[in-house]
Amino acid sequence: MNKKKLLSLLTLGLSASVLLAACGNESEEATSDADETASSTAVESSDTETSSDDFSVVMITDVGGVDDKSFNQSAWEGLTAWGEETGKAKGVGGYEYIQSDNEADFITNLTTGVNNGFDVVFGVGYILKDAMQETASNYPDTLFAIIDDQIEGENTTSVLFADNEAAFLAGVAAAKTTKTNHVGFVGGMEGVVIDRFEAGFYAGVKSVSEDIDVTVQYVGSFADAAQAKSIANGMYSSGVDIIYQAAGNAGNGVFAEARDIVTADPEREIYVIGVDRDQQEEGKLTVDGEERDLTLTSTVKGVGVAAQEIANLAMNGEFPANEVQFLGLAEGGVSLTDGVLSEEAIAAVREAEQAIINGEIEVPETP
Repeated sequence: MNKKKLLSLLTLGLSASVLLAACGNESEEATSDADETASSTAVESSDTETSSDDFSVVMITDVGGVDDKSFNQSAWEGLTAWGEETGKAKGVGGYEYIQSDNEADFITNLTTGVNNGFDVVFGVGYILKDAMQETASNYPDTLFAIIDDQIEGENTTSVLFADNEAAFLAGVAAAKTTKTNHVGFVGGMEGVVIDRFEAGFYAGVKSVSEDIDVTVQYVGSFADAAQAKSIANGMYSSGVDIIYQAAGNAGNGVFAEARDIVTADPEREIYVIGVDRDQQEEGKLTVDGEERDLTLTSTVKGVGVAAQEIANLAMNGEFPANEVQFLGLAEGGVSLTDGVLSEEAIAAVREAEQAIINGEIEVPETP
């Protein structure tokens, strides 16, 4: 498999997805499919006629849910785009997802995907790694693709992202915006992947000023939005004015708390930094007839684009077997939106971005 081919497709696709997000969030259409969720033990066949090519793909979510407005949703939007591009129908024989309510569902859901005849089974999230590796070993005739971790085997492929690089840019943006000199980071579950987010954000903030305090807390879950909301309340109450959340579905609690605070006190100037996809819509609210946007910016990674292109490569007999793609700023795999950043902040972000691409800044991967 030609590695440059996937990288160039990813770069082009990510650029297009960012433009679409800027023109208007189309995620509502993608997430409307969430109402038709397949159960964790069975996938319902679609009554709609599929294309003559019976190649099909299925996505197994992590515990955040397919409509988490973050990581899972990005992947599902990519596979939905693939289905529309290839004339497939949602369901067996086309494209589908299976929701995981907890980690105990992973093996069952992966096996269900295999037994329903899907050609490629995607696992979205590093917490599926062990289940993916076991299932891929047991079913060598099915292709498996994991996003955000690495598995091995001739029927597997893996995609990793340099989240620390985008997080560094988020740190620069936060440092150039904060008025309290105190920012926060809310992570989902501690681990190698979220370590990259925390480490990059912290380094980015400190690259601007050592005097800015960074408070870090973890939810202990990617699904507990109530706990994330409580953490955000504590941070904003302590003087934090910008929180970068990397917590999947739990991160919606941070947005909810920011909206509640500003609704109660319109004088408050606080922000949230989104993750994995452009989360501008999550920060919008109207207070006293005035529209506010509490999403300062978002770190974006091409999860959906990568899933879409892997599906295409596999369908065309070019599955990148036993390969690992590690995609950062240089490859167009991650980026930062302009959001509501000031011109000064955007200029600082672009300068840092180029320095990372040129190798002048080496972003740490661990806190």
